[in-house]
Amino acid sequence: MYDRIKDFLGEDWLAYRKMVESSLHAEMAMLNKINEYLFQRPGKQIRPMLSLLTAKACNSGICGSNVIRCAAASEMLHTATLLHDDVADNSDTRRGAPTVMSVVSPTASVLIGDFWLSKVIELIVTHCDNRIILCFSKCLKDLAEGEMLQLEKAETLSTTEDDYFAIIYRKTASLFETSIKSAAYAADATMETVSAFEQYAVHVGLAFQIMDDIFDYSPALSIGKPTGIDILEKKITLPLLGAFMNASSAETDDIKSQIKEAGSSPQQDRKIVDNTFDFVNRHNGIDYAKSRLSREIAIAVDSLADIMPSDAKTYLTELARYMSRRLN
Repeated sequence: MYDRIKDFLGEDWLAYRKMVESSLHAEMAMLNKINEYLFQRPGKQIRPMLSLLTAKACNSGICGSNVIRCAAASEMLHTATLLHDDVADNSDTRRGAPTVMSVVSPTASVLIGDFWLSKVIELIVTHCDNRIILCFSKCLKDLAEGEMLQLEKAETLSTTEDDYFAIIYRKTASLFETSIKSAAYAADATMETVSAFEQYAVHVGLAFQIMDDIFDYSPALSIGKPTGIDILEKKITLPLLGAFMNASSAETDDIKSQIKEAGSSPQQDRKIVDNTFDFVNRHNGIDYAKSRLSREIAIAVDSLADIMPSDAKTYLTELARYMSRRLN
């Protein structure tokens, strides 16, 4: 699906890629070498896809230069957060390849992330209006708050469902919202249209994170990334919350006490992950998370009801629905 969308976006996709690379060019050889390493491992690039599709849906298929800037800035911001996350999580691999942290150093990963963030600010502040600047500044605030709230809750394993949605809005959906809303502003959309896309963005972003959290409890899906990571990091996500709702207080307390011991040894960690997987399966936690995923996707799709039909709108709808299909 992603390749079809890139083909549809055509010259606009190429312009976005060119803007990312030109914006990040530096005079230092080491910076350019690490940037090139990252350019060769770009991931799915969903956020810039959404930016460009939104602008095309708003503006008769036309993407202006500020739309391209919003698409580039959204992906640069996303990559910067990953560079920082790799250090915070001590991650040796990402997207099946060694991280900058493991190839160069943790310090280099943090500094490169800072460099990319500085280029995001430069790109947006230099060319875009205050509405777009505020989108990105709010997103930076949300990302920091989401990380801190998640850390706070991981210490006590006290995450409620309201906490969970507050965290994933800030950590994931906020950047989807920024990618889409900024592009709608750059395409001179009406306030009604911006509001519709904002609603779509938030619920697509929530769905994206719920899907990722389900994957972490689904080793049978073989998605090419390790599972059980959230458990070992003491993150209580929706599949586990769903299981808590169906389990007794004693069972819930028992599994929480096991998760608190994560990190003591590889053998013990494996046992904790296996026990938690079993707990979630026995108490239908994944089914609960899938039902909430379906709800978020439905709200996202319904948000576009009044947007004029176009190929771009069709792709936006398909992207939202694709999330649930990936779990089958």
